[in-house]
Amino acid sequence: MLFDIQKTSLTEIQELRNLFLAETSFKFVYHKCHGAGWADNYLFLMNRSPIGYGALWGKNNRADRDTVFEFYLLQPFRKFAHAVFLEFVRASEATYINCQSNDTFLTGILFEHATNIYAEAILFEDSFKTAFEIPNTIFKKNKNQHDSNSDYLLEQNGQIVASGGHVWNYNFPYIDIYYEVKEKYRRQGLGSLITQELKKEAYRMGRIPSARCNIKNIASKATLLKAGMRVCGHILLGEIQTSSGA
Repeated sequence: MLFDIQKTSLTEIQELRNLFLAETSFKFVYHKCHGAGWADNYLFLMNRSPIGYGALWGKNNRADRDTVFEFYLLQPFRKFAHAVFLEFVRASEATYINCQSNDTFLTGILFEHATNIYAEAILFEDSFKTAFEIPNTIFKKNKNQHDSNSDYLLEQNGQIVASGGHVWNYNFPYIDIYYEVKEKYRRQGLGSLITQELKKEAYRMGRIPSARCNIKNIASKATLLKAGMRVCGHILLGEIQTSSGA
């Protein structure tokens, strides 16, 4: 079976990418790579007909374009995934795979074709509603940006104790939550409180809240779980095995 792998533009793969996103019922971290111009795109053809696409970015240096982060085949052609991926690697000279464990198709490719695999970050989705309250503490819109670059603040007894906001560059309808509690106010439940309120704001804006943290950030993980989030996946990185014939 012969496959043709052609480097192309985002426009040429957009319809296939729309199908990929339609199957993606979770926050896709690497969605931003296309809009930011960080991706090289490849079209997969069989008998001159499009059957899928792949995309690379530079994991450590964005100019390198050495890391596969999207790999999609139309359903009838997924039985050829092994062969297509090998041709894709040959054409693109990719050396790494970066994927989310909840992207099960690419994760399968990762475990088949990569080594030295490890998790970089934990992914979270919303799970349940919380009702935290802390006396003399209010959540409010940040109207004075010199206090913080974040859009929202927690104020306690007139003092700013935490800040946070949303990251918008993920696939619709997902939005990411971020927060920071000032060091001397930590371990008081303020992180969970601001996460709770940022979740509410996300829904108010017609978005679904999500979050992520470094795999070693135990405190952040505990805060997000307490605030009603749950683990839905991990960001994985692996080095493509040259012994596979790639």
